[in-house]
Amino acid sequence: MKMNQDRYVDVTVVGAGPVGLVLAAELALSGVSVQVIERLAEPETSMKAGGINVPTAEALDRRGLLPAAERVHRETLEQMGAAFGRKARAGAPAHGDGRGAGVRRRMTGHFAGMVIDAGLVDWDDPDLAAHAAVAGARMVPQRELEGLLAAHAERLGVPVRRGVEVTGLDDTGDAVLVDTTAGAMRTGWLVGCDGGHSTVRRLAGIDFPGTDPELTGRVAVVDMADPSALAEGWVWSSRGAYRRGPQPGRVFTVEFDDARRDDSGEPDTPARPRRGAPAEPVTLEEMQASLRRVSGTDVTLTALRGAATRWSDNTRQAATYRSGRVLLAGDAAHVHSPFGGQGLNLGVGDAMNLGWKLGAVIAGWAPEALLDTYDAERRPLGAWVLDWTRAQAGVMRGDAKSVALREVVAELLATRSGATYAVKKISGVTQRVELPGDHPLTGRYAPDLHLADGSRLADHSHAGGFVLLDRTQDGAFARVAAPWTGRVSGVTDKAGSGQAAPTGVLVRPDGVVAWASDATGAEATATAATALEAALRRWAGAPASAPAA
Repeated sequence: MKMNQDRYVDVTVVGAGPVGLVLAAELALSGVSVQVIERLAEPETSMKAGGINVPTAEALDRRGLLPAAERVHRETLEQMGAAFGRKARAGAPAHGDGRGAGVRRRMTGHFAGMVIDAGLVDWDDPDLAAHAAVAGARMVPQRELEGLLAAHAERLGVPVRRGVEVTGLDDTGDAVLVDTTAGAMRTGWLVGCDGGHSTVRRLAGIDFPGTDPELTGRVAVVDMADPSALAEGWVWSSRGAYRRGPQPGRVFTVEFDDARRDDSGEPDTPARPRRGAPAEPVTLEEMQASLRRVSGTDVTLTALRGAATRWSDNTRQAATYRSGRVLLAGDAAHVHSPFGGQGLNLGVGDAMNLGWKLGAVIAGWAPEALLDTYDAERRPLGAWVLDWTRAQAGVMRGDAKSVALREVVAELLATRSGATYAVKKISGVTQRVELPGDHPLTGRYAPDLHLADGSRLADHSHAGGFVLLDRTQDGAFARVAAPWTGRVSGVTDKAGSGQAAPTGVLVRPDGVVAWASDATGAEATATAATALEAALRRWAGAPASAPAA
């Protein structure tokens, strides 16, 4: 596709995966011009993440995409097969969404292949109970999520130009000159969402330190001559581990073979750049050989259904998420093994955090220094995810010490407190960033806040701006925010003022609570109003108008 060299856009996003599409959509909501360029001519069909965590589901919810995600969730459960469906209908632990929306299967996840028993989890734990509205939108596989997000970006007018590869870049200080296989272009900002082998990261000269891979993993949907040859669920051996299910025909292998190869995620460095040719596809013979080695059986595969995937535990984090006018998000900024399904969700969180901040800088109502908070807020969470996956790789090894450690961890996960802790971590409900303020909600993702009119606070977030909930009887908090009209949407809930706290909440466009208050009396409300104004100036820029009289 030939690029229009005369067309200038504020932001060019490189990579049309879920992270790039989320970022582009958030930028479009901010009112800036944005385009996506993608090396691949068609969307990938290989197997990747099988579901999303709570912050990702809530991001979809805040943009009005929850009904579509819930449809995918239901369809995914149906496609998982009759056995899975019978378990759910037979009364598997379930919960509603807080509004009587019906019974839903509770999702737990696994740690190093040790599946957490939903019956052990304390679902009344405040962190879990506060984020239940998206329970029916968690089983959204990456391929379906990408389609949902592509449609969302298209509705917002974001062009996606496929078959275009970046070959060079030059940050001139006021723009980025980008060379591509479709011609040169000039863009205000360039964001690499182009995966672990990121060309943008390499061309920007950003280091990618971390730890080398020790294992090779493979996942595929297959037909087997004798399915009973493999046990269902996770099974460990001295060579690694394998999993059969939960979807019919799905097999997953992990082999500890000190795998250092391009097709397993070897990092690209100035001394060893990414090869031009794509990684060799996983063949039926390769998948069968891996299953036989790990399982110790003579299992025979008769067909591959769809593209299989090969990966490793190569674990790295970019030295910086920003270099001038070039930024990184998703796997371009951090790579790790897929244990626990954290990668996709971590990248979506990056995109939600960066999108509104970059849009604000371009719009001119926020200083460029706001972009420094992107790295500061997202880097610690990325580092935690890297260590979370490293820990699982260590527990999965086949040596005697790792086996002993796995037994200890299994015993902890079999307790109520251990299972609850792990589910809270896997689901993402405890994620937070360090922000000024001492309210327990500050820095956390906004919980399910149900309003007296039957709506939820998330229902008022579709436009992508700040949202302020005011439950004071005299509208004290709304008056403070009045000069920011256009950036901050006020939601009054006077009928709910007699409910439990909070009485006021300011939610950033990425869903993070920037300020919250439980104040009820006049003096406490006045103090809280002063803190609210400070939070507005910090995050929503200078007032757009004079305060109302």
